[in-house]
Amino acid sequence: MQIFEAIQLSEYPYMESKEITNYREGETVGDIIAGNTNKVYLIVDHNSKRIYTYYGHRSSFKMQIYGGILADMLRKQLRLFYRVYPLNRYSEEDKEYKEIMEQKLGPGRAEEVKAADFPEQTPDNIQLDGSIIKNVKVKNAIEIIEQFPLPKGYKRRFLLIGGNVFTDDEVTKTYIPEKETENKKEKVGRLVNGFTFFDDYHYSTRLIVSQRKIQGVELFIHADEKKSTSELKIPVIYDENVSESRKIKDLENALDF
Repeated sequence: MQIFEAIQLSEYPYMESKEITNYREGETVGDIIAGNTNKVYLIVDHNSKRIYTYYGHRSSFKMQIYGGILADMLRKQLRLFYRVYPLNRYSEEDKEYKEIMEQKLGPGRAEEVKAADFPEQTPDNIQLDGSIIKNVKVKNAIEIIEQFPLPKGYKRRFLLIGGNVFTDDEVTKTYIPEKETENKKEKVGRLVNGFTFFDDYHYSTRLIVSQRKIQGVELFIHADEKKSTSELKIPVIYDENVSESRKIKDLENALDF
């Protein structure tokens, strides 16, 4: 196994990869990745001819995009015989994930992607693809999204697919011989024209992408997070000439609740 770290540069092409070579004999992929939650790695398995992208859960959205580009560059370097797979689609308890983490590091024929490997920057290099969220089939999108485990310590509050808004609904299948439930997607509505601003929780966002198209946008909250208390303001006495908004606490104090 070879492992490369995605590195951000200050100028075009803004990224390159650096091979991790200062490992000790017997060190594994998991030894390198452990604790580096803000980094992006490319893992090359020459036996299975796979390139795995690993995005630490605290890595920036920009670095995750760079990681995908670098993985494609690495695949071209290896003459397209290799396929790119997102390692983040597996949970840490998944058998395949554990097997990859336990693989020992060693030399290989993959080379670092350097800035000089990118084509010269010209207007012709900039391609705008407006199809990133078009023609998404809800049923297929849900099947793709369900392949990815939920992040530990988080609860999915909303799932946006196209213009549809879904939430997770726990349905009881049977009570005998013991209670058994399943998670289903319940459609709660559609997005309205204009904008929708979420400010009731501290949301974390995850994009699920397949074939370079966004299949869905997931909005997560911490599992133990409670909804923030809104400061309610109401007119104390309604009179269109003198009424004004005041805190509900003022009314409670006035009535000595």
